[in-house]
Amino acid sequence: MTRSALTPAPLLVSRALLSRLMRFYDYPHPVHPDRIIRGYDRPHAVRTARMCASVATALGHGTERVRQYQIACLLHDLGRAGLDRRLFGKIWSWAKERGIPTRPREWRTIHPETTYGRETEAFLRCYRNNLEADGIAMTPWAKEQVEMRLGYSRRLARRLRTVRPTIRKMGVTWAPWMQQVMLYYYYPEKLASAKPWVRQLAEILVACEQFEAYSNQRRGRDYYVRKKETLVEAFGYLEKLQQEGVLSGAVMGTLRRLTAQGEFDAILEEARGCPFTRRERQALRAMES
Repeated sequence: MTRSALTPAPLLVSRALLSRLMRFYDYPHPVHPDRIIRGYDRPHAVRTARMCASVATALGHGTERVRQYQIACLLHDLGRAGLDRRLFGKIWSWAKERGIPTRPREWRTIHPETTYGRETEAFLRCYRNNLEADGIAMTPWAKEQVEMRLGYSRRLARRLRTVRPTIRKMGVTWAPWMQQVMLYYYYPEKLASAKPWVRQLAEILVACEQFEAYSNQRRGRDYYVRKKETLVEAFGYLEKLQQEGVLSGAVMGTLRRLTAQGEFDAILEEARGCPFTRRERQALRAMES
């Protein structure tokens, strides 16, 4: 019997705790305070967290650490609570079509003069007039959508300050390393002096989160104007991150092995919204080699 048949991408927290954690993604509407914007990233966060637990366990992390880690993974997109699907997609599709960087480290590579942590402000200085000329008004709410990517560290910190007292009441211990791993994708430099095990957990989150995102039909349509999800593109991007030093060979190798064993088939099909073709399933089974 394969490992995936025994423990397919486990959820290590109770359904009751999961439900309470996912409510943190809900956000008051900026114009209609009596309305709530339901968290856009909930299903993505759950699928990612299950994958992360599998990879972390396979790499030898202990049960208690992995459970705590899975809670961080469940909340890894908390800085995007309140995401306005239409407006967010409009802004970042506009940026992508023009080759404008959408992540802090990529922004600083092209604009090294930008003060660290002020990428949102720099983006608005450069492109506000162009965005508005193309019909995207830069209201305070639109600026929040920009902050959800280019100012993610600040927005996540604000959201965590709001929810941390409630997290404590749930009996969940929140450790500083949990926020560190949540920031790694956008801010790998923040983990330059982190302990090796923290860095590895951060890498796992990036690998699983991106693998799910590249398989996620809804995200592809809303975020990236993508019409089709392919395994080739997903692993192509992960290999690019490995070449850049963001992901290690150990994490990539384990993700490939578990994928080949079928650990993530159901999760990835759920993300895509359709079953794999026979050819795709064969490609998955050959993934380790």
